[in-house]
Amino acid sequence: MPPNCRNIVATGSCTDPGCRFNHNILTCDPCNYVAASVDEYNAHLQGKKHKRVLAGSAHQIWYCRICECPIGSGSWSSHKRGKPHRKNAKSKGLDVHLEPDPVVPLNTHTFCTICQTSIATDYWQPHIRGRSHLAKERYTAFKSVLDEAEKDKNGVAIEGEVDFGILEPTVAATGKTTALKISSTVPLAKIVLVSVKLSVDLGPQKKKKIISPFTYKVEGGNRKVTSQPIIVNITFTDQHIGRYQDRLEFEFEDQQLKKTFIVSRTVRAIIGDRTAHEQLKARAPYVPRIRTRREPETKVVEGVAPPSLNAIPYVTKLPRAAIPPQLLATLTLSSRPTRETLESIKRAFLPRLLDAETHGRHFKTLIWIEEHQMEEDLERYDMVDSTLNKHDRYYYLHVPGLAEKRPSVLIGKYLSRSKRTLKATGTQAMSTLFAEMKLVLSSMNLSERALDTAFTEARILFPDSSHLPMVPTLRLLPSTINKLILTNVPQLQAVSSIVAAAPGSLPFVVFGPPGTGKTITVVEAILQLVKKNPDIRILACAPSNSAADLIALRLSGNLRVDELFRMYAPSRDERQVPDILKEHSYYRNNGESRPCFSVPPMAAMKRYRVIVSTLISASIAFGIGMPRGHFSHIFIDEAGQATEPEAFVSIKTLADPRTNVVLSGDPKQLGPIIRSGIAMHLGLELSYIERIMERPPYEQSGGHGKSIVKLVKNFRSHEAILRFPNERFYGNDLQPCGERKVINGYLNSSYLPNKKFPIVFHAVSGKDDREASSPSFFNIDEVLQVKSYVEQLKSDRVFRTNDQDIGIITPYHAQCLKIRSTLRGVADEVKVGSVEEFQGQERAVIIISTVRSSKNFVEYDIKHTLGFVASPRRFNVSVTRAKALLIVVGDPDVLGLDPLWRSFLNYVYNNKGWKGPDIPWDPSEPVDEAGGYDAAARNTAALDMNDFTRRMESMTMEGMEEDPDVGVDKPWRELE
Repeated sequence: MPPNCRNIVATGSCTDPGCRFNHNILTCDPCNYVAASVDEYNAHLQGKKHKRVLAGSAHQIWYCRICECPIGSGSWSSHKRGKPHRKNAKSKGLDVHLEPDPVVPLNTHTFCTICQTSIATDYWQPHIRGRSHLAKERYTAFKSVLDEAEKDKNGVAIEGEVDFGILEPTVAATGKTTALKISSTVPLAKIVLVSVKLSVDLGPQKKKKIISPFTYKVEGGNRKVTSQPIIVNITFTDQHIGRYQDRLEFEFEDQQLKKTFIVSRTVRAIIGDRTAHEQLKARAPYVPRIRTRREPETKVVEGVAPPSLNAIPYVTKLPRAAIPPQLLATLTLSSRPTRETLESIKRAFLPRLLDAETHGRHFKTLIWIEEHQMEEDLERYDMVDSTLNKHDRYYYLHVPGLAEKRPSVLIGKYLSRSKRTLKATGTQAMSTLFAEMKLVLSSMNLSERALDTAFTEARILFPDSSHLPMVPTLRLLPSTINKLILTNVPQLQAVSSIVAAAPGSLPFVVFGPPGTGKTITVVEAILQLVKKNPDIRILACAPSNSAADLIALRLSGNLRVDELFRMYAPSRDERQVPDILKEHSYYRNNGESRPCFSVPPMAAMKRYRVIVSTLISASIAFGIGMPRGHFSHIFIDEAGQATEPEAFVSIKTLADPRTNVVLSGDPKQLGPIIRSGIAMHLGLELSYIERIMERPPYEQSGGHGKSIVKLVKNFRSHEAILRFPNERFYGNDLQPCGERKVINGYLNSSYLPNKKFPIVFHAVSGKDDREASSPSFFNIDEVLQVKSYVEQLKSDRVFRTNDQDIGIITPYHAQCLKIRSTLRGVADEVKVGSVEEFQGQERAVIIISTVRSSKNFVEYDIKHTLGFVASPRRFNVSVTRAKALLIVVGDPDVLGLDPLWRSFLNYVYNNKGWKGPDIPWDPSEPVDEAGGYDAAARNTAALDMNDFTRRMESMTMEGMEEDPDVGVDKPWRELE
């Protein structure tokens, strides 16, 4: 029976003429599955996937106050957009976006008190047998027993505070003591204190002994519990920032009843700065923001466009292809990457074979999927009932997070408003029923236009072995402009191969691992080509403005103003442009309200030997009418960070059969940022350079020097910093060649537990937190530890370090804000940013704050708790930015659940680079690359809970079995 309506019969018809549901679409909400027919739907209900989902998860039910009916949480978005819902809202005068209530249990549902959700009666038995329910049930039982154990009982009272609060490190290091008083409230009771134990000394035997920072001592020899209290002193001693917790168990015996029982106390302490904790704590409890959908307005009055929109003399108009209705309907019903959704999209919308002819259609569909997800994600920035302030003909609005580019709103985005509305979009004006800020990146439209072109060169799109040059070896260049390249054979080979390649060759790849000088290699190749032939014209691109500026800056020392042009988008802020490059750009001041970047006349554009731009701004050349084939070479640096459609914005619009393409990058580092899980699973996250490197022509054995060169000399990092990523990602090919004075700069410093090993892992058992409606995590304990390291570095008179020498990497935006806040006035110029912001950069000292920390392993999910900390590419980029000193701050209990991080922590520990609380596992044991450490953590936690529960029950319920029906016939006593 389809869950949309309980009145649908096997034929697919509904027996209720007044039913509000749409029966044209059969959906299984628990599985997020859409069926094309009743037969297909019934087959799904009998399938293993459906039964597994029902057995392992609860389906939450909400109550629509407008329609007065229960709605599955998975169907709420589609229900809210439906005509019956909107009609009911209008007739009752209610807001169509009125949020649902948790449903009161109906006769068709049973409310699970353990999971706090309503379960359809038909699904009740599978639900209570499911893993999730059973885990919560065990945890609930444990909490119940623990709460009972915390209570004073049987005439025994324990008085005293066991929460040490926040202690300064100097105080905690010398030890802090508090006293507990155990006394009897029953004068004639004969109770003795049998033992006092900490939880680390109890429970299942662990392979590695954990030493608690808490200790206890019972004063005197008296163990009889009387009105004269027994004093138990609890001492906490540690010196490392973080949070500490243990459980004290007091075992007593009632000698008259010959029974034992337990009273427990949870002891806690935090080491840190009390003032800083107060300043950094969450200002409001975290409340997830419920996403809402908007019905777009159909009547929009165009406003006045900013002058910068007319800055470029385009000769072609940028079309915008709307997402096909059928694809939009599919994505609206299911935006999660379930197997059924992926297969459905593959069958219905993607070409069966991806080749040169279908390339454009394939990636255009993926762009539409990503665009739809971006539209949904940006709804979290909705701004309801916002006030616009007018000045002249402009309106002003404060947008939280705009300075941090969350969301990113650029000049040229459309703004539209109604009496209750504000909305910013990428390429066309829209408005909605609620105020919101919204952005659809123009790169989507530019990529769509590029993919629509007739460019189908197989040698570029799908190179194979037949495209390899037949020359067995290439002669190396006798001289180079950068003399250092002559001493680096891989760099010299790459430059020589690029310069010698005949027109129309297959794409050449410069595979540049961290610190190997791939951008230097690309710049040298460009200069050698310019020197070789006066007719050569080069377009050099990169995914970001910073990367493009780096190429232009290195070229500017050898190319004149009339040879090198740095092409900027009109939205680029002049203040962000390096002074040297301003003379190589075209800044147009046309007397309008705002001058902006533009391009000179076409004749001048054609005379430039080299034009540098971002991948997206490369579309300007096509837009102003630059003829196809004008550029003999198209270079794409940091190609691994771009989606394939972005890489082809320039190639598909400007290349011809003779154009050579050169790609440089490292597929082992960060790839493009993809928001849609569906688009990611269907291949949009795979960059162009990574895709073709998997093809036969780029195998090292046959392609070296012809199609690919791998740079192997690392000029950045100390050998110890390079060793682990070298083994894990680059087959031990990298050779440390950094300047010894630089890379050895912190050896023998006080920061290093091992004076010859410039890596520190500082274990911090902290607490990750969120605040208000922000889903981003922060960890105050790690913030304080990071600040401590920065202060030590800045005050050191022997190993001198300035702000520009330090980089702080953390994967969460909220943590960036907290660290910047605490460093204000201490180290204002230290760069604090995400992994993405540091790719391509380096610092003498890199400090990494991993943020995630958790004490609850009962229902542990490594994907949700570790988040994108457990990403091999992010890990690789993070640990390869440091030249001389790498400091990682994190919780080993959490990081150790990921095999890659576990291996790295073993590497640091075994080289004596560990600080803080001891490693919680045996670092000499081999790491299981298949993982499963999260499941082991869950099992250990469950064993600990079960053991405590069993001991409590054995002491309090011993010999007390009772017939459950024993009181049925007993009379009730009268109550006064």
